[in-house]
Amino acid sequence: MRFTEVLAFAVRGVTANKLRSALTTLGIMIGVASVILLIAVGNGASQSVQQSIAGLGTNVLTISPQRAQPGSSAKELTTADAKALADPVEAPAVRSASPVASTSATAAHADVSYSISQFIGTDPAYFSTTNSAVAQGALFTADDLAQGRKVVVIGATVATQLFPSTSPVGESILVNNIPFTVVGVLASKGSSGLQDADDIAVAPLSTVQNALTGYGSLSQIVVQATSADTISAAQAQVTTILDGRHKIGFGQTADYRVLSQEQLLTARTATTDTFTVLLASVAAISLLVGGIGVTNIMLVTVTERIREIGIRKAVGARRGAILGQFLLEATMLSLFGGLLGVAAGFLGARFTIAGITPVIVPSSVLLAFAVSALIGLFFGSYPASRAARLRPIEALRHE
Repeated sequence: MRFTEVLAFAVRGVTANKLRSALTTLGIMIGVASVILLIAVGNGASQSVQQSIAGLGTNVLTISPQRAQPGSSAKELTTADAKALADPVEAPAVRSASPVASTSATAAHADVSYSISQFIGTDPAYFSTTNSAVAQGALFTADDLAQGRKVVVIGATVATQLFPSTSPVGESILVNNIPFTVVGVLASKGSSGLQDADDIAVAPLSTVQNALTGYGSLSQIVVQATSADTISAAQAQVTTILDGRHKIGFGQTADYRVLSQEQLLTARTATTDTFTVLLASVAAISLLVGGIGVTNIMLVTVTERIREIGIRKAVGARRGAILGQFLLEATMLSLFGGLLGVAAGFLGARFTIAGITPVIVPSSVLLAFAVSALIGLFFGSYPASRAARLRPIEALRHE
């Protein structure tokens, strides 16, 4: 039997029960679309994180507290540490070192209340170090820091939540029931999907420590090197100064850690890669379920058409023709479902999902479509083989 005849029988078999074929196709379509879309979400999150970190510049170091080894006394990061790191004699490769005290806080204006995820206390140099530009109003000054004034610069998300229809500049807000005056609004940095960079408020460190966090340890010290070329020298100088101040001996684990932007990028990219693999694994399960659906539907199809198979074998149809017909039917259903899944994946990627803009990975499209074809061949092989093994006399006797 020629291939065109086998194909014609396969097409007839697929279209004989349109509802059943549509349900089988739907299962494959959902699996393929899930793979494409979830990998796109993971890729979008990764790119957003990279852009967010790259936006800080290539000459920034972040110093954070770290648990010391058992038996050693851990010291907290302090404002004195930050001042020591900004010493031009001891650390000539460091341009500035901004102490950061961070907490969460609830802000209120009129009848609106909003929980700010990052309420930061720092110095004016923090804004230039982190590439934080002002969109409205102005930044607070060194005099505000020295006087401990209750002024605050808020992020775009906070401004939108508390002041949906008016300008925030000059207005008063209550932060944990403490009045602050809004002096500026930061330019939007966008969301990484995992964290909203605009859900932030920045005030003078002296004010935040006095009113919110207390005069304890710092959350971070953000260091700016004189240039991207001196980042390694700055890191070495920072390590030397802090080791001396915290009495970290040779071979001992430090009670702090210093991360450059490249190291931060590597760490966060590894996290988002793991996130993408997890999403792809979940989507792959839906493809597997779709394949099992193909097997079930094809087994039902074979059972319903046993007499047809017997008649065809009785008039000379070979085993290979029967096998080819049912494999073609399964593959056609999978390929059609795969095409619809690709279209659905591209359509879904046009929308923002959980704050993340999906970015399609071409290789994931090819992989998902190829797997959909293989699913038809693999999961359709058993029903097709079962149909091909039927003996004509037994098939004709089937009721």
